[in-house]
Amino acid sequence: MIHLEKIQASPMINNPSPEQLAASLNKQAVLHGSVHRIRKMSGFSFLILRTADSLIQCILEPEKCRIEGLLKEEACIRAEATVTEEPRSRTGWELHLTEIKVLSSPEAEMPVVIHGKEIDASLETILDYRPLTLRNEKQRAVFKIQEGLCRGFRNFLEKEQFTEIHTPKIVYQGAEGGANIFQLDYFGKDAYLAQSPQFYKQMMVGVYERVFEIAPVFRAEKHDTARHLNEYTSVDFEMGYIDSFTDICRMEAAMLGSVLRFLREKYAPELALLKVRLPEQLLETGEIPSIRFHEAKQWVAKAYSRPASEKDDFEPEEEKLLSRLIKKETGSDFVFVTHYPTAKRPFYACEDEGNPAVTLSFDLLFRGLEVTTGGQRIHEYSVQLEKMKRMGMEPSLFESYLWIHRAGMPPHGGLGLGLERFTARLLELDNVRQASLFPRDIHRVTP
Repeated sequence: MIHLEKIQASPMINNPSPEQLAASLNKQAVLHGSVHRIRKMSGFSFLILRTADSLIQCILEPEKCRIEGLLKEEACIRAEATVTEEPRSRTGWELHLTEIKVLSSPEAEMPVVIHGKEIDASLETILDYRPLTLRNEKQRAVFKIQEGLCRGFRNFLEKEQFTEIHTPKIVYQGAEGGANIFQLDYFGKDAYLAQSPQFYKQMMVGVYERVFEIAPVFRAEKHDTARHLNEYTSVDFEMGYIDSFTDICRMEAAMLGSVLRFLREKYAPELALLKVRLPEQLLETGEIPSIRFHEAKQWVAKAYSRPASEKDDFEPEEEKLLSRLIKKETGSDFVFVTHYPTAKRPFYACEDEGNPAVTLSFDLLFRGLEVTTGGQRIHEYSVQLEKMKRMGMEPSLFESYLWIHRAGMPPHGGLGLGLERFTARLLELDNVRQASLFPRDIHRVTP
């Protein structure tokens, strides 16, 4: 007879929080984590325990603590400690270790020192040893804040009746066109890694009206700069029954304000640790200024006596200079740049009826860097077909996409926000790769 054991469902008990420890004076606490650092003093040591969400200082007095196993930095341990009152501590309490069981002990020395406030190494070295350097307190705080951004996006969009979707990342055609698309052999056929979920999120507007996705996208761009990645996380939403592309801008402004308030409430320790300057003007007013593309180009050129070499797009330096002007003029860290030239926008971008040379589209600049691209899409079949032919495209290659236009679509639009870029600007990091867990660029596919 087969013997089956029953596993009772119950929540896992994790380490007690600082609040729980403060309420447990003169009691025993059970903790687990990694030994972040051991600082030897006269007659005792400070053992800094790295738990899932904090660093906890414990007092280790060898004659008062039973140690089972080899204790060293980065050892994984389970420990018992007495919580005692200590008025001189900023927490009001301290932990005196009474028992330590070493669950595993490292076999090699760390190739980089991670227990300092900063990691004293180049960015390339930090990325080479990413599985280890992420254990540094500040490094991991970056990605706790990034987690908070995603939680905040989801909370806001769900409240606004957006449905979360998950679209394919292996596609037959690229949404943006051009050569910046990764080709792969898909069972003997040509396929590509998705540059964006554009076609699919438009399709799903016809199903749910409002949809969003937070997922990876891929760009085969041979850029080697501080602002480019070849794989990044895109926060996309698309919404139907809009009156104007400005509806999308207003929705993004509301979303970002909500997300920043969420961070301020839920991620205060990480914000404080990284000394994050939240965009106060948006938090106070809920507004983001906007300026038309050609007006912005002229303003920058005049203000800085700087002739523009690229007439249909912004150069990176122009984005920085425009943001500087906007900050001085309005106090805002953000600015919407609208009505981009038709020549620089994709085939699905809706053109301005009054001036077909520009589109009903926008970019959002945040502290000198474009973090969002969005706009209104063409929803009428005849208009979309005419534009594709005008651009020399073959409509038969986009048959499944054009089905939504034939079958009827409401006026709609949306945007894509680069999560890593937004994180980098919020935290004022020098390189977008610092805001990517395991960045993929033209040089790096490991670790």
